[in-house]
Amino acid sequence: MRWNFNVLTASLLALLPAIPLSAAAKDFKTQTVTVSAETVADGLDHPWGLAFLPDGSLLVTERSGTMRVVDNGKISQPIGNVPEVWANGQGGLLDVVLAPDFPASGTIYFTYSQSGQGGAGTALSSAKLVRSSDGGKLEDVRTLVSMNKKTNAGQHFGSRIVLSPDGKLFVTMGERGAQKRAQDFKDHAGSVLRINADGSIPSDNPFADGKEALPEIWSKGHRNPQGATWDPLTNSLLTLEHGAKGGDEINQPQAGKNYGWPVITYGVDYSGAKIGKGTTAEGYEQPLYYWDPSIAPSGLAAYNGEMFPEWKGDLLAGALKFELLVRLDRDDTGAMKSEERLFEGEFGRIRDVRVAPDGSVYLLTDDSNGKIVRLTRASGA
Repeated sequence: MRWNFNVLTASLLALLPAIPLSAAAKDFKTQTVTVSAETVADGLDHPWGLAFLPDGSLLVTERSGTMRVVDNGKISQPIGNVPEVWANGQGGLLDVVLAPDFPASGTIYFTYSQSGQGGAGTALSSAKLVRSSDGGKLEDVRTLVSMNKKTNAGQHFGSRIVLSPDGKLFVTMGERGAQKRAQDFKDHAGSVLRINADGSIPSDNPFADGKEALPEIWSKGHRNPQGATWDPLTNSLLTLEHGAKGGDEINQPQAGKNYGWPVITYGVDYSGAKIGKGTTAEGYEQPLYYWDPSIAPSGLAAYNGEMFPEWKGDLLAGALKFELLVRLDRDDTGAMKSEERLFEGEFGRIRDVRVAPDGSVYLLTDDSNGKIVRLTRASGA
C-alpha cells in the first residue's frame, strides 16, 4: 500500500489544536525570518524522540526507559508495558514514530538498547498505544529487528526510524564503538536497515537473498547515525551521523552502497591519529555534507512546512556539542548552498528536531531536566 503523506499531514493538521505553552516566548532574528521560541514542557529525563499525536499531544521517549504523553504542557505518568531497556551510557529508550494508519490502528514504532547474549544492541519494536487519563499502555509489543551481535559497550547505538512513502521502515544502527563492524556485511552494526512494517524483508532490498549480506541491510559504512529523515525534495532517505574528531556527515544512503567508515572519513581519531585511507577511496561513497570540527549532530528534519516558507526545502540539524540548530540552505536539486547556526547556547544540547503538522519546529534538549522547545513565526514577521 502506498501512503499519501500530503493527505496524512493534512488530516493531522486539521485535528491539531494550538498547544498552550509553559514559558514566555523569546524572539530570535535569523537570516531570513524572526523566530519565536517557547518551552512546551520541561522536567524530562534526557528526552530522545518525539512524535505528534492526532489530538495535538506529544509522545516522547526518555533515554532512561520511559515513554510519556505531553498534553497542554502536562507530562503524563509513564506509559505502561514499555520493554525493559539497557539504559547505560548512550543506550536506553531512543526513537519513536507513528504508523501512517495510527489514527485507526494506534501502532507506533520505537527503538531502544535491548539486552541479550553478550550485552546489548539496538532493537526496533512495534506496539499499539492505548491511551488513558493517566498516560496509557502499550499492547501487542513485537520486536521487528534486534542487532545480531551484542556487546557491553555503552556507545553508538544510532538510532532513528524513518517511514518512506511506500510504507517501508528504515532504521539506523551505530557501530557500537567497534569500527570494523561497520564494514562487516553480516553484522547489523554500522548499517541502515530496511524492512516491511511487519518486520519481513522487502523483496527489492539490495541483499534480499542473504548471500552477500544480511537481507535487511540497505547500506553500510556508517559510524553513529543519530539523525534521519525522508527528504521530499530528493525523494530519498537522508542520515546524519557522528564522525570522530571531525567528519560529522549527512549522507543519502542508497541501496547496497558503502559510506566508508572507517576506511574513509573527514575526521581523525581523538588522539589525532589518522583513520583509514583518508577522505576518498574507490568503492566508497562521499557524504553530501560534512563538518570539521564536529558539531556532534543528533536529529534531522527536512523542512516542508507552511509556517516558514523561507526555509522550504532546507535541512534542520540538531547539535549536542555546540548546543545549536543548524539550518542548511539548499537549492532546488538538494545541493547545499550555505549554513546558518541558530540559538547557540540558548537551550542546551539539541537531541532531536521535528517539524509539526502546522509547520512549527520542535526541539528536544538532552538533559536530566530536558525540555521541549517549540519554534514558531514571531508576531509580525
